[in-house]
Amino acid sequence: MNEAFASLVVVVLLAAAAPLIVDLIPGPVRIPQVALLLVGGVIIGPEVANLADPTDISLFSTIGMGFLFLLAGYELDPKIFVEKAGKTAIWAWLSTLILAGIIVFALYALGVVQSPIVLTIALSTTALGTLIPILKEHGMFETKFGRYILATGAVGELAPIIAMALFLGTRGTIAAFIALLIFLLVIAAASLAKFSLLPRWFLTMVEKRRHSTSQLVLRLVIALLFVLLFVSSAFGFDSVLGAFAAGMLLRHWSPSGSEILEIKLEAVGYGFFIPLFFIYSGMTLDLASILTNPAPLVIFFVAMLLIRGAPALFWYRRDLPVLERFELMFFGATALPLLVALTEIGVDNGAMTEASQASIIGAGALSVLLFPIAAVALSKRNGMVTGANLSDAARVRDLHAQPVPAEMSNAPHQNAPTGTPTADREEPR
Repeated sequence: MNEAFASLVVVVLLAAAAPLIVDLIPGPVRIPQVALLLVGGVIIGPEVANLADPTDISLFSTIGMGFLFLLAGYELDPKIFVEKAGKTAIWAWLSTLILAGIIVFALYALGVVQSPIVLTIALSTTALGTLIPILKEHGMFETKFGRYILATGAVGELAPIIAMALFLGTRGTIAAFIALLIFLLVIAAASLAKFSLLPRWFLTMVEKRRHSTSQLVLRLVIALLFVLLFVSSAFGFDSVLGAFAAGMLLRHWSPSGSEILEIKLEAVGYGFFIPLFFIYSGMTLDLASILTNPAPLVIFFVAMLLIRGAPALFWYRRDLPVLERFELMFFGATALPLLVALTEIGVDNGAMTEASQASIIGAGALSVLLFPIAAVALSKRNGMVTGANLSDAARVRDLHAQPVPAEMSNAPHQNAPTGTPTADREEPR
């Protein structure tokens, strides 16, 4: 049997077994599947059992990262940035960036750390794409508190992506700014374009083949993802910018009531490609360097919590109770996918050693393993696993509710069940 295919078989078996293993592990709080995929990747990788070669699935991993950021961009509602939750998230992120910059550049001046720009941006990231499946698993996604988490994740992912494009691209800062501006203007123009501008025969064909064996809409979305991945690389940016832009563009293009398309994208992404990205991240982790010198990993892990997470305790003091602020602190400090992209740029530029890269990615993997568990445990302690004051019966009704028709998607909740606080419900898109 071909060795590359054998590696893929091992990885796919691990991806299929992960959700089953999560359900079998006892405990008051479920371990996120992402954490299990990372640990499993380490075990089957060359550092431990050597059952699979990461180079054999590197292409699948790249596509998986693309799907992860596409779905994160698709879930991002731009309106969130003008809401109170979004504005507060921006201030919290700016305070994180300033604090990280002061500390990192001071350590750089003392010769303690390398690549200060990479480290500063890395300490300001939040893994929105990683948090979304965790929030959905625990019923927190559509709640009022979930809106604060989404705002924190949206700013903590989009702002670092822009910072990467400006300061870590292949061009100088001014040229990168001009290129980024052109790229964003093209995306904005495309998002404002109406389908009515397209030929009627094309629209008819798309509608006709929407759910046929050709799956034309899904193929067009995947083509959009690949094209924007290529375009962002052509502009000298990291591919995550193209994937995130593809998700935001798709959100504007999608008609109301496009739940079926979202289900299909999640099936392709979370069903195959995204798990392979996390497994690959575990397989490529330089475990030997971490075990030889674990101090950098521990320091960066603690710094993530204090610099990225802790500002939530201050900025949300008037909006959230104490326990929810601590939950937000743990969720906000969770990071991994952008850390992979950032450190790859640092290593490619010669500004960061592979040992430093392993420590940062290891800290990110540890944050994905521990921080969401801590946040969900606080939710259980608070008696509000969903983050909203909904009774169990109300939550069951929400989970089994029929989809809202497209023509009613913007209607108010006039027929809300008695006793269910509509203030804690988000308007359906």
